[in-house]
Amino acid sequence: MIFITAKFRVRLEDADRWPEITSDFTRATRAEPGCLWFDWSRNVEDPTQYVLVEAFRDDAAGAAHVQSAHFKAAQQTLPPHLLETPRIVNVTVPQDDWSLLGEMAAPNHE
Repeated sequence: MIFITAKFRVRLEDADRWPEITSDFTRATRAEPGCLWFDWSRNVEDPTQYVLVEAFRDDAAGAAHVQSAHFKAAQQTLPPHLLETPRIVNVTVPQDDWSLLGEMAAPNHE
């Protein structure tokens, strides 16, 4: 799978509304057949920073994502709300889901 983590620094006046601002893009991406997950989190120490954790089945699914109409629309609608260009880590890993963090296994977890 292609595993991507991206950090978005959002203008302070838009930070509380970021989930709403990205909602169409998020919904459309999650509906893509090759999308495994597409999840936003807000940094608890910096309210202007959101982290996007996303994964796509393979290279073809990743290519379909960046060529989609909703991605092209997001390229136009999201940057005016940003403080800086997002930072990204993009890697291909030989798995198709999250692995268990064995060092912190929950009691009675199967």
